[in-house]
Amino acid sequence: MGEITVIKDGPYHITGVSGLKDSDGNVVEAGDEVWLCRCGHSNRKPFCDGTHKKSGFKDES
Repeated sequence: MGEITVIKDGPYHITGVSGLKDSDGNVVEAGDEVWLCRCGHSNRKPFCDGTHKKSGFKDES
């Protein structure tokens, strides 16, 4: 069973999943763990590229 962890001021960390799909429904090749962008600034969407650190992304909580 998959697990999603929200990293404070960072991406979603996803483990134990297969068949990840993009917004067009195409299967995206990914490894055993995936980091997905939450800040909206990644140049590798839907994957995190670390841009949240440079952009100053903060959780709303």
